[in-house]
Amino acid sequence: MPSKTAFHSSGEDLTTQIEAIAAGSVTGSNDTDVWVSADRLPEVMGGLKAAGFQMLIGVTGVDYVGYFEMVYHLLSLSQNRRAIVKVRCGEGRVDPVVPSVLEIWRGAELQEREVYDLMGIRFEGRDEMKRIFLWEGFEGHPHRKDFL
Repeated sequence: MPSKTAFHSSGEDLTTQIEAIAAGSVTGSNDTDVWVSADRLPEVMGGLKAAGFQMLIGVTGVDYVGYFEMVYHLLSLSQNRRAIVKVRCGEGRVDPVVPSVLEIWRGAELQEREVYDLMGIRFEGRDEMKRIFLWEGFEGHPHRKDFL
């Protein structure tokens, strides 16, 4: 009988699966996470969804002071697995951008808008990026570490 707690895919298992979907797209991995190149993100995410990761359960932007990173948490109910896929948003702090996964998971709608509003990370392929929490005309993005 399968465990009731979904287990995290190991970075090695997930790397193998992603490389089978989009050869050359993996830029790094560790015990739990896999980093992919931004230009291959839609291809990788579409392949993971087709491979059973039907749920996008979290989209997070992270400010590492020198650069920004997006973190995607995926869940496969049929395989009882979780996956963490990360992508670096360009180089440096100027105009961070990453492809949108909205066409793959409609649930990314509000999550991408939140990241844009609070972190200033733009998503290519979206018709319009509007703030979700802060008012239009608000200057800056409050979750950035610009004060450091």
